[in-house]
Amino acid sequence: MKATANAVTANTVGVGARVRTISTRITDIFECEHPIFLPGMSWISTPPLVAAVSNAGGLGILATGPLSEEETRASIREIRKLTDKPFGVGATLLMPGAAENARVALEEEVPFLNVSLGKTDWIRDGLDAYGGKLLATVTNKKHAAAAIASGADALMATGHEAAAHGGDVTSLVLVPSLAQEFPEVPLVAAGGFATGRGLNAALVLGADAVAMGTRLAVTSESPLAEAMKDAIVRANEAETIYGKNFDGIPARVLESPTASRLMKTRPWLPVVIGRALVAANKMGIPLWKVLPGLLTRWNQMFAVAQFGAATEAIKAATMRGDAEHGVQFVGQCQGMIHDIPTVDVLIQRILEESMAAHQEQVAKIESSNRRNGEKRTAV
Repeated sequence: MKATANAVTANTVGVGARVRTISTRITDIFECEHPIFLPGMSWISTPPLVAAVSNAGGLGILATGPLSEEETRASIREIRKLTDKPFGVGATLLMPGAAENARVALEEEVPFLNVSLGKTDWIRDGLDAYGGKLLATVTNKKHAAAAIASGADALMATGHEAAAHGGDVTSLVLVPSLAQEFPEVPLVAAGGFATGRGLNAALVLGADAVAMGTRLAVTSESPLAEAMKDAIVRANEAETIYGKNFDGIPARVLESPTASRLMKTRPWLPVVIGRALVAANKMGIPLWKVLPGLLTRWNQMFAVAQFGAATEAIKAATMRGDAEHGVQFVGQCQGMIHDIPTVDVLIQRILEESMAAHQEQVAKIESSNRRNGEKRTAV
């Protein structure tokens, strides 16, 4: 299979062996075998799963949201004990402690950082010091342009179908839109991808790789609670809820009575202010700095306050499998997830499906051309 739009090449190997590799601009830049990413999902993208994905030829990204600086450093070193393959570290810069964790990643000279919701000039400078790469997560053209101006080597375009914090635009529109607007910048498509057919679709749309968060979360190496894995396997693509009232940023979660209740309405203003002050206290930010922010940066303060309040519900679902009190981030692609394989088996299956789907499409086109040719000859 070859697609000149994003310089994709594929190599097949013998029956019974590992299937093949797909080479794109992303695999070249990030020095991985397959264009399949594990995004940084809190309490899921831990060292064992990150290493498993990288060892299988993909790229794992460590989630640092729940980690302290010391825990981030220890996790990076644990990953390096488990794999000698490239991996990344994620940081949502708006959130408490994210900048500090990003600095730890730079000190440890990780191969790449995946960042979102914040200025990255200083991270770019830190990466340049040792040749690291910068992957910026975006949900629209405005954010993409800003990320590119700040030195991003590649973009992760997160569509509406994605688990947690996807954008307003679906991957089917967002990916080709960004590919057309910024043709020189490699793209990782996120949101709605869980199969080989999805991988092929992303490449045709103009992406150079896919991120499969929900699909890789439902693997045997994933620390996601078994009850949540089973719930996702049973669910269909329509059983999710999307809204911004749960953790302050528009997010997609698994449908449940608890999720429905928390998504219905925003909390009262005094509750949000109280949560913001608690979050600021944990960050060591003095009160005189917080109060102006409540007036001039209300949306950001609301997001920080709500995210902190949502943490316990996320942990209840993700870590303990408590569907009654917890809320689970999940993507619409859950409707295509029917089992809990190992990471290596899953990635090989995706590659097999990709090749089979491509060959099937070629066969259909050739068959149609033959039929049309026969009709013209008969006439």
